[in-house]
Amino acid sequence: MLVIFIKILIVFVAGFRLGRMASLLRPSGDYRSLLSYRKAEQIYDLTYYFCKAYLSSRDRTVDQMVQAARSGKQNIAEGKEAGLVSMETEIKLMNVARASLDELLSDYEDFLRVRGFPVWEKDSRESLFVRKKGADKCLARDYFLELARTRPPEVVANMAICLIFQAKYLLMRQLRFLEGKFLREGGMRERMSRMRRDRGDRGDRGDRGDRGDDGNSL
Repeated sequence: MLVIFIKILIVFVAGFRLGRMASLLRPSGDYRSLLSYRKAEQIYDLTYYFCKAYLSSRDRTVDQMVQAARSGKQNIAEGKEAGLVSMETEIKLMNVARASLDELLSDYEDFLRVRGFPVWEKDSRESLFVRKKGADKCLARDYFLELARTRPPEVVANMAICLIFQAKYLLMRQLRFLEGKFLREGGMRERMSRMRRDRGDRGDRGDRGDRGDDGNSL
């Protein structure tokens, strides 16, 4: 449905002259450049490994965790792409991504709790190490995955929890920015209305320029 909606809007935009198209379509950019997407990608890779390595294939939690991690990643990507034509849809999908990461966070916390493992304190040495590495924009994508291969499951789960909190922080920052921008500029409907109104105003001025002072055609 989202793809069809975007195609319809693109066809509508094609009816405008190219000089006006830029004001209707919002610059979107590449979702892969988003820090939140890159973080969500690390979380997905780590979660896939964690589930395959430490949970039974018969455990329904495996599918739930992998799907929640995938949803977090994919909704960031789809939201960024949808933002080309609809800021409302972008905000909605970013919220879905955040909710999916919340669900995944709960699963990791459950894993630790029922097995008697502690959740790292926010300012513990271990948490600070993961948070510092996670904030490094030059860090290799598979750094945490390779680290996980040499650590026990309780450490991997806590690593994932740290990364999820970082991804949620980045998403909340994106959402605050998008919501502020939406309040200032409006969505697609508002931009279409402004363009139609501006086009009508120019047409009215053109008509008046072709008439004499008495309103009769020259």
